[in-house]
Amino acid sequence: MVISRIIGGLGNQMFQYAAGRSLSLKRNTALALDITGFQGYALHQGFELSRVFSPSLPIASHGDVREVLGWQGVPIFRTLLARKLFASLRAKQLILEPHFQYWSGFDGLNASCYLSGYWQSEKYFADSIPQIRKDFTFKAPLDGQNLEHAAKIQALNAISLHVRRGDYVSNPKNSATYHACSTEYYSRAVRYIAERVGKPTIFIFSDDIKWVEQNLKLEFPCEYITNNFGSDSYNDMRLMSMCRHHIIANSSFSWWGAWLNPSAEKIVIAPRQWFAGGTEVRDLFPTEWVTL
Repeated sequence: MVISRIIGGLGNQMFQYAAGRSLSLKRNTALALDITGFQGYALHQGFELSRVFSPSLPIASHGDVREVLGWQGVPIFRTLLARKLFASLRAKQLILEPHFQYWSGFDGLNASCYLSGYWQSEKYFADSIPQIRKDFTFKAPLDGQNLEHAAKIQALNAISLHVRRGDYVSNPKNSATYHACSTEYYSRAVRYIAERVGKPTIFIFSDDIKWVEQNLKLEFPCEYITNNFGSDSYNDMRLMSMCRHHIIANSSFSWWGAWLNPSAEKIVIAPRQWFAGGTEVRDLFPTEWVTL
């Protein structure tokens, strides 16, 4: 059995699921999701995968985790073993993501393991892309304003543009980690796409629409998507995926909004600077995406 630890917002959960799912398919074994980290978790919308997407997702029991990890399946021991000081004591089945870049050792993992990390690269599930796309089929039908937005998106040369601010600017810890994309980045990205496609209409998604309206001056028609909040926020990702081309923020949410568009003709613009520091992000983007 492959057990994947799921934590974070929806985009992070999707990366963690996709890596575990692909490995389980290659090893012809079952996948289970450890969601115990959401107990008392106050960020984002909690565990969302089973609510948002169609497949029935197997949740790992305490017994499943203990079967794979033995005594190291106890949460407090896993927390201790995550420290470098205790790395030599880790069971070979306990797999902690060693760094942000793609880890080639992933391909050599066996059929019984516990995955803990973010696994933010398409390379971790490149062998299973059709299945991952199928698994990430949105469950509920569109309705109301989202149905109206979808009709507009399908009728126009729609470009999704995502601006994430929120905790990137209000939370000191996050602002020290993540680089808030500049207005210059968005202006360059819009120009890049406009030079290659005709009559674009920009569909803007953001957690701070007011800031976007005041600071991002675009020369093309814009539609502001403002109706998806809280547990309905995932519908922004869904609408993004319906657009023809994409300008993403340094956010796994809009990364997936762009990736879920299956078109081979899509243009995806991503920010070259994802983190405030110098973390190498070359493996984060599919090779055909453009970084600015």
